[in-house]
Amino acid sequence: MKYQVGDIVLILHSNEEAKVVDIINDKMLMVETRGVSYPVYKDQVDFPYFKRFTEKKIVPAKKEKKYVDDVKKENYTGQQRVEDGVWLTFLPVMDHDEFGDLVVEELKLHLVNHTRTAYHFVYKLHFFGKPDFELKNTVQPFEDFYLHDIDFSELNDSPSFAFEFSLVKPEKNKATHFEASVRLKPKQLFARIEELKQKNQATFSQKLFDTYPDLQFEDVVESDNYMFKLEKAGFKVYDAAKARQHMEPARSVVDLHIDKLTDHWEKMDNFEMLSLQLKSFEKYFHLAVVHHQPSLTVIHGVGEGKLRDEIHDILRHKKEVKSFINRHHPAYGYGATEIFFQY
Repeated sequence: MKYQVGDIVLILHSNEEAKVVDIINDKMLMVETRGVSYPVYKDQVDFPYFKRFTEKKIVPAKKEKKYVDDVKKENYTGQQRVEDGVWLTFLPVMDHDEFGDLVVEELKLHLVNHTRTAYHFVYKLHFFGKPDFELKNTVQPFEDFYLHDIDFSELNDSPSFAFEFSLVKPEKNKATHFEASVRLKPKQLFARIEELKQKNQATFSQKLFDTYPDLQFEDVVESDNYMFKLEKAGFKVYDAAKARQHMEPARSVVDLHIDKLTDHWEKMDNFEMLSLQLKSFEKYFHLAVVHHQPSLTVIHGVGEGKLRDEIHDILRHKKEVKSFINRHHPAYGYGATEIFFQY
Protein backbone atom coordinates (compact mmCIF):
# COMPACT_ATOMS: atom_id res chain seq x y z
CA MET A 1 0.00 0.00 0.00
CA LYS A 2 1.51 3.31 -1.06
CA TYR A 3 1.22 6.58 0.82
CA GLN A 4 2.15 10.07 -0.36
CA VAL A 5 2.93 13.34 1.39
CA GLY A 6 -0.36 15.08 2.08
CA ASP A 7 -2.43 11.89 2.49
CA ILE A 8 -4.80 11.63 5.45
CA VAL A 9 -4.30 8.35 7.32
CA LEU A 10 -5.87 6.65 10.32
CA ILE A 11 -3.63 5.77 13.29
CA LEU A 12 -4.90 2.31 14.18
CA HIS A 13 -3.98 2.15 17.87
CA SER A 14 -5.49 5.57 18.73
CA ASN A 15 -8.26 5.67 16.08
CA GLU A 16 -7.38 9.27 15.17
CA GLU A 17 -6.57 10.81 11.82
CA ALA A 18 -3.20 12.31 10.87
CA LYS A 19 -1.55 13.89 7.83
CA VAL A 20 1.52 12.40 6.13
CA VAL A 21 4.27 15.05 6.11
CA ASP A 22 7.28 12.93 5.07
CA ILE A 23 8.22 9.48 3.76
CA ILE A 24 11.10 8.25 5.94
CA ASN A 25 11.74 4.94 4.14
CA ASP A 26 9.80 1.99 2.74
CA LYS A 27 8.64 1.02 6.25
CA MET A 28 8.06 4.34 8.06
CA LEU A 29 6.15 7.61 7.69
CA MET A 30 6.33 10.95 9.48
CA VAL A 31 2.78 12.11 10.32
CA GLU A 32 1.31 15.18 11.98
CA THR A 33 -1.63 15.48 14.37
CA ARG A 34 -2.70 18.80 15.88
CA GLY A 35 0.64 20.41 15.04
CA VAL A 36 2.77 17.59 16.52
CA SER A 37 4.89 15.44 14.17
CA TYR A 38 5.93 11.87 15.01
CA PRO A 39 7.06 8.74 13.14
CA VAL A 40 4.93 5.63 12.63
CA TYR A 41 5.36 2.32 10.86
CA LYS A 42 3.24 1.86 7.74
CA ASP A 43 1.58 -1.21 9.19
CA GLN A 44 0.30 0.97 12.07
CA VAL A 45 -1.80 3.17 9.76
CA ASP A 46 -4.57 2.77 7.18
CA PHE A 47 -6.70 4.98 4.97
CA PRO A 48 -9.68 6.34 6.92
CA TYR A 49 -12.36 5.81 4.24
CA PHE A 50 -13.89 2.66 5.75
CA LYS A 51 -14.03 4.27 9.21
CA ARG A 52 -15.73 7.37 7.83
CA PHE A 53 -18.27 5.33 5.88
CA THR A 54 -19.21 3.04 8.77
CA GLU A 55 -19.51 5.90 11.25
CA LYS A 56 -21.76 7.97 8.97
CA LYS A 57 -25.42 7.10 9.38
CA ILE A 58 -27.24 6.61 6.04
CA VAL A 59 -30.60 7.77 7.46
CA PRO A 60 -30.11 10.56 9.96
CA ALA A 61 -32.13 10.23 13.13
CA LYS A 62 -34.99 12.61 13.62
CA LYS A 63 -33.79 15.50 15.69
CA GLU A 64 -35.70 16.38 18.80
CA LYS A 65 -36.70 20.01 19.11
CA LYS A 66 -34.68 21.94 21.65
CA TYR A 67 -35.22 25.43 22.91
CA VAL A 68 -32.59 27.95 23.87
CA ASP A 69 -33.37 27.71 27.56
CA ASP A 70 -32.90 23.92 27.49
CA VAL A 71 -29.40 23.99 26.02
CA LYS A 72 -26.65 23.61 28.64
CA LYS A 73 -23.71 25.93 28.42
CA GLU A 74 -20.38 24.21 27.78
CA ASN A 75 -16.90 25.47 28.43
CA TYR A 76 -14.79 24.24 25.52
CA THR A 77 -11.11 24.34 26.31
CA GLY A 78 -9.87 22.10 23.50
CA GLN A 79 -7.92 18.89 23.93
CA GLN A 80 -5.54 18.99 26.87
CA ARG A 81 -1.90 18.52 25.96
CA VAL A 82 0.35 16.71 28.39
CA GLU A 83 3.30 18.75 29.65
CA ASP A 84 6.15 16.37 30.42
CA GLY A 85 9.28 18.39 29.66
CA VAL A 86 11.76 18.77 26.81
CA TRP A 87 13.21 15.65 25.16
CA LEU A 88 15.89 14.60 22.71
CA THR A 89 14.31 11.90 20.51
CA PHE A 90 16.17 9.37 18.36
CA LEU A 91 14.52 7.74 15.34
CA PRO A 92 16.52 4.75 14.02
CA VAL A 93 16.21 4.41 10.23
CA MET A 94 16.43 0.69 9.45
CA ASP A 95 16.86 -1.33 6.28
CA HIS A 96 17.77 -4.90 5.29
CA ASP A 97 21.39 -5.68 4.50
CA GLU A 98 22.63 -8.10 1.82
CA PHE A 99 21.98 -11.04 4.16
CA GLY A 100 18.40 -10.00 4.83
CA ASP A 101 19.05 -8.83 8.39
CA LEU A 102 17.40 -5.65 9.63
CA VAL A 103 20.15 -3.12 10.45
CA VAL A 104 20.22 0.52 11.53
CA GLU A 105 21.72 2.88 8.95
CA GLU A 106 21.34 6.23 10.74
CA LEU A 107 19.55 8.07 13.52
CA LYS A 108 17.29 11.06 12.97
CA LEU A 109 17.43 13.48 15.92
CA HIS A 110 14.51 15.65 17.01
CA LEU A 111 14.17 18.18 19.83
CA VAL A 112 10.68 17.68 21.27
CA ASN A 113 9.15 20.46 23.38
CA HIS A 114 6.24 19.19 25.47
CA THR A 115 5.80 22.43 27.43
CA ARG A 116 3.82 25.63 26.93
CA THR A 117 7.02 27.72 26.70
CA ALA A 118 9.12 28.68 23.65
CA TYR A 119 12.91 28.42 23.92
CA HIS A 120 15.94 29.64 22.02
CA PHE A 121 18.54 26.89 21.91
CA VAL A 122 22.12 26.25 20.86
CA TYR A 123 22.78 22.61 20.00
CA LYS A 124 26.30 21.15 19.71
CA LEU A 125 27.41 17.65 18.75
CA HIS A 126 30.82 16.50 20.00
CA PHE A 127 32.90 13.44 19.14
CA PHE A 128 35.67 12.58 21.62
CA GLY A 129 35.19 16.04 23.14
CA LYS A 130 35.73 17.89 19.85
CA PRO A 131 32.89 19.91 18.24
CA ASP A 132 31.48 18.45 15.03
CA PHE A 133 28.11 20.16 14.44
CA GLU A 134 26.32 23.25 15.80
CA LEU A 135 22.80 24.61 15.33
CA LYS A 136 21.07 27.69 16.72
CA ASN A 137 17.29 28.05 16.48
CA THR A 138 14.00 28.32 18.37
CA VAL A 139 11.59 25.57 19.40
CA GLN A 140 7.96 26.55 19.92
CA PRO A 141 5.53 25.10 22.51
CA PHE A 142 4.53 21.50 21.74
CA GLU A 143 6.76 21.49 18.67
CA ASP A 144 8.85 18.63 17.27
CA PHE A 145 12.03 20.25 15.84
CA TYR A 146 14.21 18.21 13.45
CA LEU A 147 17.94 18.65 14.23
CA HIS A 148 19.96 16.43 11.84
CA ASP A 149 20.94 12.85 10.98
CA ILE A 150 23.88 10.93 12.37
CA ASP A 151 25.40 7.81 10.80
CA PHE A 152 25.05 4.75 12.96
CA SER A 153 28.76 3.96 12.54
CA GLU A 154 29.66 7.27 14.26
CA LEU A 155 28.02 6.20 17.52
CA ASN A 156 31.21 4.38 18.50
CA ASP A 157 33.00 7.77 18.67
CA SER A 158 31.58 8.79 22.08
CA PRO A 159 29.00 11.32 20.83
CA SER A 160 27.83 13.99 23.25
CA PHE A 161 24.69 16.05 22.52
CA ALA A 162 24.82 19.38 24.37
CA PHE A 163 22.12 22.07 24.58
CA GLU A 164 21.96 25.57 25.98
CA PHE A 165 18.42 26.91 26.41
CA SER A 166 17.11 30.42 27.06
CA LEU A 167 13.58 31.80 27.18
CA VAL A 168 12.16 33.51 24.08
CA LYS A 169 10.27 35.79 26.49
CA PRO A 170 12.64 36.34 29.44
CA GLU A 171 11.18 36.28 32.95
CA LYS A 172 12.89 38.02 35.86
CA ASN A 173 12.44 35.02 38.17
CA LYS A 174 13.78 32.50 35.64
CA ALA A 175 17.40 31.58 34.83
CA THR A 176 19.07 33.48 31.98
CA HIS A 177 20.17 30.19 30.42
CA PHE A 178 20.10 26.49 31.15
CA GLU A 179 22.45 23.72 29.96
CA ALA A 180 21.56 20.09 29.41
CA SER A 181 23.29 17.24 27.63
CA VAL A 182 22.99 13.59 26.64
CA ARG A 183 25.85 11.15 26.22
CA LEU A 184 25.18 7.84 24.49
CA LYS A 185 27.22 4.77 25.33
CA PRO A 186 27.27 2.21 22.48
CA LYS A 187 26.27 -0.73 24.69
CA GLN A 188 23.24 1.08 26.07
CA LEU A 189 22.28 2.34 22.60
CA PHE A 190 22.32 -1.14 21.05
CA ALA A 191 20.14 -2.42 23.91
CA ARG A 192 17.59 0.37 23.33
CA ILE A 193 17.42 -0.39 19.61
CA GLU A 194 16.88 -4.10 20.24
CA GLU A 195 14.09 -3.18 22.64
CA LEU A 196 12.48 -1.03 19.91
CA LYS A 197 12.54 -3.95 17.48
CA GLN A 198 10.94 -6.32 19.98
CA LYS A 199 8.19 -3.85 20.94
CA ASN A 200 7.69 -2.66 17.33
CA GLN A 201 8.23 0.95 18.38
CA ALA A 202 9.71 3.75 16.28
CA THR A 203 11.68 6.01 18.64
CA PHE A 204 13.38 6.30 22.02
CA SER A 205 13.94 9.52 23.95
CA GLN A 206 16.15 11.07 26.63
CA LYS A 207 14.67 13.81 28.82
CA LEU A 208 16.65 17.07 28.91
CA PHE A 209 14.58 18.78 31.63
CA ASP A 210 11.08 18.82 33.15
CA THR A 211 10.63 22.55 33.66
CA TYR A 212 12.86 25.53 32.94
CA PRO A 213 14.74 26.38 36.18
CA ASP A 214 14.18 29.38 38.41
CA LEU A 215 16.82 32.04 38.88
CA GLN A 216 19.47 30.94 41.39
CA PHE A 217 20.80 33.18 44.14
CA GLU A 218 24.19 33.68 42.51
CA ASP A 219 22.48 34.92 39.34
CA VAL A 220 20.51 37.52 41.26
CA VAL A 221 23.50 39.52 42.48
CA GLU A 222 23.60 41.90 39.52
CA SER A 223 23.01 45.46 40.68
CA ASP A 224 24.66 47.87 43.08
CA ASN A 225 21.26 48.41 44.69
CA TYR A 226 21.01 44.73 45.58
CA MET A 227 24.58 44.74 46.92
CA PHE A 228 23.72 47.73 49.10
CA LYS A 229 20.72 45.87 50.55
CA LEU A 230 22.88 42.86 51.37
CA GLU A 231 25.52 44.99 53.04
CA LYS A 232 22.87 46.85 55.02
CA ALA A 233 21.40 43.53 56.19
CA GLY A 234 24.76 42.58 57.72
CA PHE A 235 26.31 40.51 54.97
CA LYS A 236 29.99 40.96 54.14
CA VAL A 237 30.13 42.11 50.50
CA TYR A 238 33.40 41.78 48.58
CA ASP A 239 34.46 43.55 45.41
CA ALA A 240 34.58 40.87 42.71
CA ALA A 241 37.29 42.77 40.85
CA LYS A 242 39.61 42.21 43.81
CA ALA A 243 38.61 38.62 44.49
CA ARG A 244 41.56 37.04 42.69
CA GLN A 245 44.12 38.41 45.14
CA HIS A 246 42.44 36.45 47.96
CA MET A 247 42.44 33.16 46.05
CA GLU A 248 44.94 30.36 45.89
CA PRO A 249 47.29 30.70 42.88
CA ALA A 250 46.31 28.73 39.81
CA ARG A 251 48.44 25.89 38.42
CA SER A 252 49.29 25.10 34.84
CA VAL A 253 49.79 21.39 35.65
CA VAL A 254 47.79 19.44 38.25
CA ASP A 255 48.76 15.92 39.32
CA LEU A 256 45.69 13.93 40.42
CA HIS A 257 47.50 10.76 41.48
CA ILE A 258 45.95 9.95 44.83
CA ASP A 259 49.29 9.87 46.70
CA LYS A 260 49.84 13.49 45.61
CA LEU A 261 46.54 14.59 47.16
CA THR A 262 46.56 12.86 50.55
CA ASP A 263 48.86 10.89 52.87
CA HIS A 264 45.98 8.66 54.02
CA TRP A 265 44.99 7.18 50.67
CA GLU A 266 45.73 3.59 51.77
CA LYS A 267 42.71 3.70 54.11
CA MET A 268 40.35 4.89 51.36
CA ASP A 269 38.20 2.75 49.08
CA ASN A 270 38.01 3.30 45.31
CA PHE A 271 34.92 5.52 45.50
CA GLU A 272 36.48 7.79 48.13
CA MET A 273 39.68 8.14 46.10
CA LEU A 274 37.80 8.95 42.89
CA SER A 275 35.64 11.51 44.72
CA LEU A 276 38.71 13.27 46.12
CA GLN A 277 40.40 13.30 42.71
CA LEU A 278 37.34 14.81 41.00
CA LYS A 279 36.92 17.38 43.77
CA SER A 280 40.56 18.44 43.34
CA PHE A 281 40.12 18.60 39.56
CA GLU A 282 37.06 20.90 39.90
CA LYS A 283 38.99 23.14 42.30
CA TYR A 284 41.95 23.72 39.98
CA PHE A 285 39.72 23.93 36.91
CA HIS A 286 37.82 26.85 38.46
CA LEU A 287 41.03 28.51 39.63
CA ALA A 288 42.35 28.32 36.06
CA VAL A 289 39.15 29.94 34.75
CA VAL A 290 39.16 32.70 37.38
CA HIS A 291 42.78 33.54 36.53
CA HIS A 292 42.03 33.36 32.78
CA GLN A 293 44.67 30.75 32.05
CA PRO A 294 44.96 29.79 28.37
CA SER A 295 45.33 26.08 29.21
CA LEU A 296 45.56 23.53 32.01
CA THR A 297 47.18 20.08 31.99
CA VAL A 298 45.62 17.45 34.25
CA ILE A 299 47.64 14.30 35.04
CA HIS A 300 45.23 11.44 35.71
CA GLY A 301 47.38 8.41 34.88
CA VAL A 302 46.52 5.46 32.66
CA GLY A 303 45.01 2.68 34.78
CA GLU A 304 41.52 1.54 33.75
CA GLY A 305 40.64 5.03 32.48
CA LYS A 306 37.81 5.68 34.98
CA LEU A 307 39.20 9.03 36.21
CA ARG A 308 40.04 10.12 32.65
CA ASP A 309 36.54 9.28 31.40
CA GLU A 310 34.88 11.14 34.28
CA ILE A 311 37.03 14.24 33.65
CA HIS A 312 36.35 14.16 29.90
CA ASP A 313 32.62 13.88 30.54
CA ILE A 314 32.75 16.94 32.82
CA LEU A 315 34.76 18.92 30.26
CA ARG A 316 32.19 18.30 27.52
CA HIS A 317 29.64 20.22 29.60
CA LYS A 318 31.84 23.22 30.46
CA LYS A 319 31.22 26.25 28.26
CA GLU A 320 34.66 27.68 29.15
CA VAL A 321 36.35 24.72 27.42
CA LYS A 322 37.34 25.30 23.81
CA SER A 323 38.89 21.84 23.33
CA PHE A 324 40.93 19.17 25.11
CA ILE A 325 43.32 16.45 23.99
CA ASN A 326 45.16 13.47 25.45
CA ARG A 327 48.85 14.04 26.17
CA HIS A 328 50.83 10.80 25.90
CA HIS A 329 54.07 12.26 27.22
CA PRO A 330 56.58 10.39 29.42
CA ALA A 331 56.82 13.43 31.70
CA TYR A 332 53.14 12.88 32.60
CA GLY A 333 53.33 9.10 32.87
CA TYR A 334 51.61 8.79 29.47
CA GLY A 335 48.26 9.69 31.04
CA ALA A 336 47.29 13.38 30.94
CA THR A 337 44.72 15.70 29.36
CA GLU A 338 45.49 19.22 28.19
CA ILE A 339 42.54 21.64 28.34
CA PHE A 340 42.29 24.82 26.25
CA PHE A 341 39.98 27.59 27.44
CA GLN A 342 37.85 30.20 25.70
CA TYR A 343 36.76 33.47 27.34
